[in-house]
Amino acid sequence: MQKKTTNQLRRLFFDFFTGKAHDILPSAPLIPKDDPTLLWINAGMAPLKPFFAGQQLPNNPRMASSQKCIRTNDIENVGKTARHHTFFEMLGSFSIGDYFKEETLVWGWEFLKDVVGLPEERMYATIHPDDEEARHIWLEVIGLPPERLVEDPENFWDIGPGPCGPNSEIYFDQGPEFGCGSPNCGVGCDCDRYLEVWNHVFSQYNHGKDGSYTPLPNKNIDTGMGLERLAAVVQGVSSNFEIDLFQPIMQEIECLSGQKWREFTMAFNVIADHARAVTFAINDGALPANEGRGYVIRRLIRRAVRFGKTLGLNSPFLYKLVQAVIAAMEDGYPDLRANQEFIERVIRIEEERFHETLDEGVSLLNSLLADLKAAGNTLLDGQAAFRLYDTFGFPVDLTSDIAAEQGIAVDEAGFEQAMAEQRERARAARAGVEGDFGKHGIFNEIEGGNVFIGYAATRCPAQVLAISD
Repeated sequence: MQKKTTNQLRRLFFDFFTGKAHDILPSAPLIPKDDPTLLWINAGMAPLKPFFAGQQLPNNPRMASSQKCIRTNDIENVGKTARHHTFFEMLGSFSIGDYFKEETLVWGWEFLKDVVGLPEERMYATIHPDDEEARHIWLEVIGLPPERLVEDPENFWDIGPGPCGPNSEIYFDQGPEFGCGSPNCGVGCDCDRYLEVWNHVFSQYNHGKDGSYTPLPNKNIDTGMGLERLAAVVQGVSSNFEIDLFQPIMQEIECLSGQKWREFTMAFNVIADHARAVTFAINDGALPANEGRGYVIRRLIRRAVRFGKTLGLNSPFLYKLVQAVIAAMEDGYPDLRANQEFIERVIRIEEERFHETLDEGVSLLNSLLADLKAAGNTLLDGQAAFRLYDTFGFPVDLTSDIAAEQGIAVDEAGFEQAMAEQRERARAARAGVEGDFGKHGIFNEIEGGNVFIGYAATRCPAQVLAISD
């Protein structure tokens, strides 16, 4: 198997599906458009929901893309495992009412075997036990040996409101050196030997917000293949963080810290992953905030800063990695370069603010945790977690992360109760106070909203709209 760069794999994917009469779509922004069900674009098909639901018609029913995605549901595993990311690219091929199961499975096998060069004797497939059509295609059309076709009752793709249906996955056997050694090791094992490479979803139903399942107007195809994961297989490395796209970032972290990736693997992985995520998110219009996707950006920056401290990086550094991220990714995303200065400024300002309170907060938290461990306790009081938040701006998820590393849980219910009590005290203090200008009188009558521009400028032209006594 000939090694290929990640950028080469992306181009090969586009060229292959162009040859199958697909339109190659640009990656949609990470911030969903007209989709309140998603905080971030988290899969290749997410921007295409209106097509899958029959609400809109595409110019071409055959489409393919490399979609940038953000997922944070497994953030605690990022850095610990070889495969988890908050930011990643999803290669996808799609058919809206055009071809169906046979074409997508045959083409998937052809691309991996003939274009990428994966040895066919090391590839496996899974199907839903009731999907006789997919079984026939794998065994009779493609010619996969029966012992390499695995039934899985969980092969039904459903991520909430939107298109769904049975699916078929292609796995690659990386070899016994990646395995757990168990005699029962096989496809579906939690170890890294049998790696899922490409998922083909046969979208036949729409999952409604009310929980109902109704047939879609047309049968559709939605496939997804993690680009970083494919690159790791092709490049023969044991971790996604070892592929070529990560190397400029890892080298810059080594240069800034004087440490080595092999000695601080988790910290390097967390920082590199989060640097990519915040660079792309800010480029697409997200900014640090206290709620919603803005809070995700803030949390990623703060998590990277905290891991940076384990490398001796005690002053703002994350913004310095933006250049390395862009150098690695601009082949596929040339728009990053034009926004580099803005992205760096946003991250640097956020880092500076967090550094102001981080050291004192961490010191106090470590003291509290040491006392708990000495007393044999494994639960940090919710009131204590709230004091860290109230006094030092320490988010409870950061408190939970640090505590978990020492085997201690946080009383989150107690934290929420303390937070509710604080809100009530603040509400009572405001009652009847005319100084709450934002909620009273003329300010309610002024049309238009407000936009915070402080990340981009410290002054701007303005117009007086009203004057209040």
